[in-house]
Parts: sequence; C-alpha cells; structure tokens
Amino acid sequence: MLKVGLTGSIAVGKSFVLGVLAELGCRVLDADATAREVVAPGTAGLHSVVKAFGSEILRDDGTLDRATLGAIVFSNDQKRQLLNSILHPLIIAAQDDQIRQWKLEDPSGIAVIDAALMIESGGYQRFDKLIVVHCRPDVQLDRLVVRDGLSLDAAAKRIAAQMSQQDKMKYADFQIDTSEGFTSAREQSEAVFRKLKVLSEKL
Repeated sequence: MLKVGLTGSIAVGKSFVLGVLAELGCRVLDADATAREVVAPGTAGLHSVVKAFGSEILRDDGTLDRATLGAIVFSNDQKRQLLNSILHPLIIAAQDDQIRQWKLEDPSGIAVIDAALMIESGGYQRFDKLIVVHCRPDVQLDRLVVRDGLSLDAAAKRIAAQMSQQDKMKYADFQIDTSEGFTSAREQSEAVFRKLKVLSEKL
C-alpha cells in the first residue's frame, strides 16, 4: 500500500483535496477526526490533557471544550508544544493502526493521511510521498476569517503560529495550489492521483 501524507497550513483547502482523493478511490483519514477520537470522554488522551491544562477545558458534559483549549494554546507557544507532545503520539498510533487495517484489505491501494502539523511533528517521514496544499497568503487569511468567524488580527495570529507555507512546500513531493478555487484544485488533485496510482501499482 502506498502511504501518502497530505498537509498544508490552516485554511488552505486540505479538506477539499482530501475529499477529491477519497472520491477517486483513496483510503483517507483526517487527522482532526483522529485528534477528536483520542480525546473522547473516558480516554487516556483526555485524562492527560486535563491533567496538563486543568478542568476548565471541559464542558459540563465532560467533553473537551476545543474552543477554550484552542484559545489557550494558540496564544502560548510553550502550551501549544505541550499539547502537541501529548496528542501527537496518540494520533500517530491510531493512524498507523488504520493503515495496517487498510493494507490487509487493499494491498495495492493508496492511503492518504491529512494532518496540519505533519512536518512540524516529524510524522511526514512515515509516508512514501508528501502532498502539500497551499494558496496565496491573502486568500488564506480571507478563508480563515470567513470559516472561523475570526477578526483579521486573530486570524493573522493563528497563521503566524504555524510553519510558513513556503517552508512546508520545500518538503513536498507534490504541490496543489488552491488559490484559484475548486475547479483548478480538483484538476490538480486528479493529476496528482494519477501519479500516485502509477506508484501504487509498482509496489
């Protein structure tokens, strides 16, 4: 099975690209979904996060209040690194379990794992190929403001807290530029898929 990492900065269109690759037949896993699973009520992950950040990050029903936690970690580098050090090993283990299952079911298939911090965490090194999704900085800022209802200043801070798009692109085997919208992004995604398909058939 060909293992492919999909990454890019916040609000650049990773989810759209992941959706296209899923339509084309790739097995896909969104790291955000995995991140929610590893901090579900009753998990060791949630216990560790509460131990590190306090019970104020819990809602009344015992679930994680992601907005409260996000506000804490996006404004403090040290706390963000602490959270990542707790969650990344759990997320990677869950992803690896899923890939092993897929490989049994579809040995010549393509597994695509989407994760925003794949390069920063070093997790990209587990994959055969890396796709980096990117867009122009002005487009990214506009999308984040609209998507998350943030002020321009708050959105700019979230973007600045991550590795720059230019730096991420240096790691890419394939790049997909979503600046010009859905049609262009879909065409680029389909072109990348065709190349991945050739690689997967050689395994």
